[in-house]
Amino acid sequence: MKRIGPLHFGDVSFFSAGGLKKILPYIFCVIIVCLAYDYACADFYRYVDEEGVIHITNVPTSSKYRWMMNERKGPRIPASLSRTSIRDYDVIIRDTASRYGIDPKLVKAIVKAESDFDAGAVSSKGARGLMQLMPETSRLMGVKDVHDPEDNVEGGIRYFSRLLKMFNWNVPLAVAAYNAGENAVQRHGNKVPPYSETQSYVKKVLYYYSVYKGE
Repeated sequence: MKRIGPLHFGDVSFFSAGGLKKILPYIFCVIIVCLAYDYACADFYRYVDEEGVIHITNVPTSSKYRWMMNERKGPRIPASLSRTSIRDYDVIIRDTASRYGIDPKLVKAIVKAESDFDAGAVSSKGARGLMQLMPETSRLMGVKDVHDPEDNVEGGIRYFSRLLKMFNWNVPLAVAAYNAGENAVQRHGNKVPPYSETQSYVKKVLYYYSVYKGE
């Protein structure tokens, strides 16, 4: 029987010696609760190492991890408000990012981490759309319809472009600022703030970015 290794959920680790059959009911319970209440849950990934230890995490830092379940990003507006396919999102992201001189794959990684390509996503904090723009950010970036994919991506990329310039095109710092705000990054000496959410977010975006680049 395979033994269960550390189960990493963000910064929290659980240990069990009972095997996969004993832990699966708990995992299913988490999934059911998340689906029932439609609150934020992370993507989950797993891999089995050479010693047979099963590793589960919502912040994959290695290509060994394989996807287990979808991410849910908070309460949502009806899906009927978003009719655009992911293939269309690729075109929108590519064309808009190119105009700002940003790698479209990096923007795609942010969209994946923020909303999992759900234009109708609404977070518990009030962030909305593909790039999860807060109301104040939407207003400053001139976004009129935050759930319109083109309008949302335009505003999100415009904001991210400003962050890249602010931090001399240091991608991890710009990504951290996108999550925690530029003031938080500056307060911590232009380093990724020591917030578990932000540090996990940066790892997540950079992981998706490496996947989309095919590394």
